[in-house]
Amino acid sequence: MTSIPNIERVSEQLFSHLVSGERRAARTLVDAVFAAGVTPETVSKDLYWPLLEQISAMYRKDQITTLSHHYSTRMLRMLVDQAQANYAMAPERNKRIAMFCGPNETEELAGQMVADLLEADGYEVTFAGGGVANDEIREELSQREPDILLLFASSAKDAPSIRELIDNIRENGGHPDMQIVVGGGIFNRAPGLDEEIGADLSATSPRDLLEKLVECGSERNARWTSRTAMKRRVA
Repeated sequence: MTSIPNIERVSEQLFSHLVSGERRAARTLVDAVFAAGVTPETVSKDLYWPLLEQISAMYRKDQITTLSHHYSTRMLRMLVDQAQANYAMAPERNKRIAMFCGPNETEELAGQMVADLLEADGYEVTFAGGGVANDEIREELSQREPDILLLFASSAKDAPSIRELIDNIRENGGHPDMQIVVGGGIFNRAPGLDEEIGADLSATSPRDLLEKLVECGSERNARWTSRTAMKRRVA
């Protein structure tokens, strides 16, 4: 029987391969993790995501070079794509998510990772990445009428625009049943920002997001069932 690898040790080894651009060594290490029986979803949530956050933080603090950052993000995108192709697809939840993120390479990759995991978990996801103007986002929301607007892995520069977008949505009242969810990126680095700008829900990671969406969905269904039963009793 193959033993499950120590995720912390694997993370240290993979980090070394990523920042030095060792593509073959990185693939060989990840293949060994899969061969040990670890699922692609777990690898993405517990290995790739923390590494991406670590690399992003180190780059912001000038603790790794631009070359190492480019090596790392390009290789992680390759590994994330390979993992996504083998995700187990859950039954459809009949929930639509419109997702946007920050504009740089790291944020786009984080957003892609989240979008892939959400889709595998049964959500219908549209993911436009970063750099989309608020008027285009509002028009898209009007056309698609998603259940959730997800702004994940946003940059610090995006914060004023996100605040303006949420204020506009709240003031116009055009999407009363749509949840506004934020997380990752600047929201992880600025505690309380999610509440300050009026988001309904905040999550720190893909795993945290998936769990909170299920929990929140169950609570909403319970409230809907309770209201429906009350209306029937009154009738």
